[in-house]
Amino acid sequence: MCGIVGFTGHRQAGPILLHGLEKLEYRGYDSAGLAVRNGSAPAEVVKSTGKLVKLEEKTDNGKALEGCCGIGHTRWATHGEPTQINAHPHVSGNCTGSASGTVESEVVGVHNGIIENYIELKEKLLRHGYSFYSSTDTEVVIKLIDYYYKKYQIGPIDAIAKTMVRVRGSYALEVMFSDYPNEIYVARKDSPMIIGIADGETYIASDVPAILNYTRSVYYIDNLEMARLLPGEAHFFNLNGDEVQKELTEVTFSAEAAEKGGYEHFMMKEIHEQPRVIADTLHSAVQNGIIDLGLDEEQLRQIRQIYIVACGSAYHVGVIGQYVTEDLTGVPVRVELASEFRYRKMKLEKDALVIIISQSGETADSLAALREAKKNGIRTFSIVNVVGSSIAREADSVFYTKAGPEIAVATTKAYSAQLIAMYLFAIRLGEVRDTIKDTKPLLEELEKLPDKVERLLEDKERLQWFASKLGNTKDVFYIGRGLDYAICLEGSLKLKEISYIHSEAYAAGELKHGTISLIEDGRLVIGCLTQPELYEKTLSNMVEVKSRGAYLMAVANYGYYSIEDTADFTVYIPRTDPHFAGSLAVIPMQLLAYYTAVGRGEDVDKPRNLAKSVTVE
Repeated sequence: MCGIVGFTGHRQAGPILLHGLEKLEYRGYDSAGLAVRNGSAPAEVVKSTGKLVKLEEKTDNGKALEGCCGIGHTRWATHGEPTQINAHPHVSGNCTGSASGTVESEVVGVHNGIIENYIELKEKLLRHGYSFYSSTDTEVVIKLIDYYYKKYQIGPIDAIAKTMVRVRGSYALEVMFSDYPNEIYVARKDSPMIIGIADGETYIASDVPAILNYTRSVYYIDNLEMARLLPGEAHFFNLNGDEVQKELTEVTFSAEAAEKGGYEHFMMKEIHEQPRVIADTLHSAVQNGIIDLGLDEEQLRQIRQIYIVACGSAYHVGVIGQYVTEDLTGVPVRVELASEFRYRKMKLEKDALVIIISQSGETADSLAALREAKKNGIRTFSIVNVVGSSIAREADSVFYTKAGPEIAVATTKAYSAQLIAMYLFAIRLGEVRDTIKDTKPLLEELEKLPDKVERLLEDKERLQWFASKLGNTKDVFYIGRGLDYAICLEGSLKLKEISYIHSEAYAAGELKHGTISLIEDGRLVIGCLTQPELYEKTLSNMVEVKSRGAYLMAVANYGYYSIEDTADFTVYIPRTDPHFAGSLAVIPMQLLAYYTAVGRGEDVDKPRNLAKSVTVE
C-alpha cells in the first residue's frame, strides 16, 4: 500500500520521480506529491489528490521542478482524509501544507506505514511548541525527527535513530534535511524499500518496477536499518549508528516484464502469462525427476503438523494445499488467516512446520505470523515471489515462485505459481514419508498443465460472451465440494474485487443449512465440478438451486456432459489428476471476472479501495 520513490543524481529529479510513481500506481493510492531540492535551495513541494495525472499536469511532468534530488509519494489514506493537506510529502515547518511552492523547512519527508503511537508523540511535540496542519501520523514523525535534530544538535542518522526508538508501528521513511543538499536519508521497519545504484546516481522505491528502467542493481535495506544516500552511494547503519556493509543484488527480470506488452490491461497480460509461470516455477524446483525445495529431508520426516498461514488469494492457495497435502501425505494441515493466527492463543505443535505464502513477501499480517511462529520455536518455510523480501529473509527456508512482476492488483499468475509450489511441497513430503511410492506420474501431470492452460485461454471468447450478460447482476454464488470449494473461494474473490458484484463461495453441502434461502429467480450460481468422487453430489446441489429459479454456470471436466442437462452455460476443463484441478478451473473464473469488470467499465488493474501489497494492519 502507498508507494515511495526517491532520486539523487545528476539529472532532473522530477520526471524520474513521476515515472517511478507511475510504476507504483498498482499499489493503490488516493493522493500524490513530490518534493525536489535544487542544491542548497529550499525544497519545492507539490501535492494533488486523485490520480497521478493531476500531479503531472501541475509540474509539467516534473520538468517544472528544478533540482537533482527529490522524493515522491502516492498515499493511501489511513490517518486523515485523502486531501491535499494530508498528502505527502510533509514538512517540519508550520505551513499550510496544501499549496505548491517553496518550503522553508529543516526536514521534508514521506512515509509508508502506520505509526501506532502518533497521538502520544503529537501531544509531546505540542508541548514543545510544534503545531500541526494535517491529520496524518506522518507529519508527526517528520516533526519528531526535526525535534531530535535540533534539541541534541546531532546529525540526520542519529536524529532518525532516536525517532525510530520512540515510534511504534511500521514505516518506510524517506527524509531530506536542508543542511545536507543532494542527500536523502531513509529508514525501514516492516515496510518494503529498495535502493538502486547506477551510473553515479541513486534510486529509492518501495518496489522494483519503479526503478527497473534505470537499474537492476539493488540493495535491500533490512528491518530497523537506516541509510545515507548520495549520488551513486549508499551507506547503511544500524540503530546504534554503526555502519553496516551490504552486497548489491541483481534483479533478474527485465523492465519489459513490467509493461503491458500490447494487452489492454495488466490483468489480461498476466492471465496469459500463466502457462509460462507454471512451467518456470515447476522447472526451478524439479530437475531429472528430483524435487528440491530447499527443505531438509530429515526434518520433513519429523513433521507432525503443518500450519499454512496467508491472506487473500494466498490463503485460498493454502486451502487447496490443505486438501492436497493431507490426501497425499496423511499429515494434518490447518489453514489459518494470518490476521487471525497472529492473535490467537493456541498451542502450537513443536514438531510442526509453518508455511507462509505471500506474493510480495511483505504482507504485514503474514510477516507478523512468521515472527510469532519463530518466537515459539516452530520451523518456517515461505513461498514468496519477491527476492529479498522480508518474509523470504526471515523464514528458515524459502521457495521463490517464478511469476515475475505482477502489476494488476487482482492476482492471477502469482496465485498459479503458488499452487505449483504447494503441489510440489505435498509431493515431496509424500515421497520422503513414503506415502507416495512413485512421484513420476504426478510430476508428468504437472508438466502437462501449461499446455492445458493454453487450451483454456484459446476458448476465452465464449466466456467474454457469457460475461456480457452479467452487467446488471447483483449477486453471484459459487458452490463446490472439497477441493472444488477451495477453487470457488478464489473465483468469488476475483469477481467481487474487480467488478464490485457481491459474490460468495459456499461449500455445496451447506446449502440446506441456510444458504439456499438466498436463491431466487435469475440468481447466478456457478458450480465447480472437477472432483470425480463428489461430482454427483454437487450436481444434485445444482439441481436443487435450479428448481428454485437459479441461473447456472458450471465449470467441469471434459466428459462430464450430463451437466448440460442442468447448467445453462458450461465451461469444460481438460482432464488432469484431481489434485491439480485448481490450476485449470481457476482460469475460466479469472476470465469471467475480467470480462465482467471490463463490461461494467471498471478499472480492472486498480480496483477501488484495494492495494497490491497490504503492508499495514
